[in-house]
Amino acid sequence: MRIRIVADSSADLLSYDGVEFASAPLRILTDTKEYIDDENLDVMQFVKEMRDNKGKSSTACPGVGDYISAFDGADWVFVVTISSNLSGSYNSAMVAKNQYISDYPNKKVYVIDSLSAGPEMAMIVEKLAELINEGKEFEEIANAIDKYKERTKLAFALKSLLNLARNGRVSKSVATVAGIMNIRLVGIASEEGTLQPVDKVRGEKKSVLSIIENMKNLGYTNGKVRITHCNNEEIAKAIKSKIMEFVPNVDIKISHCRGLCSFYAEDGGTLIGFEV
Repeated sequence: MRIRIVADSSADLLSYDGVEFASAPLRILTDTKEYIDDENLDVMQFVKEMRDNKGKSSTACPGVGDYISAFDGADWVFVVTISSNLSGSYNSAMVAKNQYISDYPNKKVYVIDSLSAGPEMAMIVEKLAELINEGKEFEEIANAIDKYKERTKLAFALKSLLNLARNGRVSKSVATVAGIMNIRLVGIASEEGTLQPVDKVRGEKKSVLSIIENMKNLGYTNGKVRITHCNNEEIAKAIKSKIMEFVPNVDIKISHCRGLCSFYAEDGGTLIGFEV
């Protein structure tokens, strides 16, 4: 029996210890270049080139063939995608699921719309790995992960929303606020899986305080936290330190965004996934 977790690359994971894991890459397109968000992408160079890019840019979700390749050989597959309200990745995974099951009727595939991105997706992957290693049955895992997903949330703080606005993920009027006079836009992933601005603050210190306040408003008390950042480890550490002031033994990890999340978070952006 081969059990595999598949996540699109907005989960910022290339591998996961202890389970079979595959990443389905998204793509970032400019007027002159295509970037594939896989293990070959030099994220630091990508961020620099996107910072210097003055032309059009867009993203493309994994194709059905990308997902089929990621499923290949597995008996049970659990797929985690970026929010269906932000990308076509979920729909692509569902088409791939139906094709895979049609070709191999004894296989099972469960597709999870994270209604989020980045570290919240990574937390769902972590929970799937835990359930698989506990030896749960397919339906038990599917039911448990649906319940767990209700306990995970996402907050973010961004210096720029240019790429989000260009790709229709936030309004242009909201985007103009970020980056002006040291303004940071703090937001959350809504229940519908959209990006919802909740605060505008000036400077990094105030953005940290706003993030903590909004985490608490969403129900955070002492659950695990996963922070990803785009060239801003300082704020990630500041968030960690502030959380540890009231949860000293918190399970918290910091990592760098990969391609897709770096594209949308942009230079200096931070994403925080957490349990409530």
